[in-house]
Amino acid sequence: MKKILLLSDTHGHMDEKILKYAKVADEIWHAGDIGNLEVMDTLQKIKPIKGVYGNIDEYKVQLEYPLDNRFTCEDVDVWITHIGGYPNKYNVRIKEEIKRNPPKLFISGHSHILKVMWDKKLNLLHMNPGACGIHGFHQIRTMLRFVIDQENIKDLEIIELGKRG
Repeated sequence: MKKILLLSDTHGHMDEKILKYAKVADEIWHAGDIGNLEVMDTLQKIKPIKGVYGNIDEYKVQLEYPLDNRFTCEDVDVWITHIGGYPNKYNVRIKEEIKRNPPKLFISGHSHILKVMWDKKLNLLHMNPGACGIHGFHQIRTMLRFVIDQENIKDLEIIELGKRG
């Protein structure tokens, strides 16, 4: 069983509110627009981290983290990418691959809109944690927390970190 903290769109921002939740997770996953390597270095000192780079991330971040990160956690096939879309509106870059070989859990960021949806056609769960940074149009900073227990994704919680400003 693993407790996961899922965040996205930090845009170089890190604070104690985020770190408080990071400390009680088993793993931290970042769905892109990291902002700088200091964000990931700070998180990595606390817990193991997996991530992808986003469209605002410079080459240093791109050298450390991939565009797509597909891995298995417990018995769950996970695919994280920054610009992935969501059920019935997947990004053109990944549309064919996700149809041909769908994961059980598909995670994206980019939109700054928290969204959790079940894709009935592909039998997968889609998550977008919204944005926990202070840059962007979102009003409330958000993250997701959940548990992966063998093949089960459970105990999903929305974490609100307060207003962006």
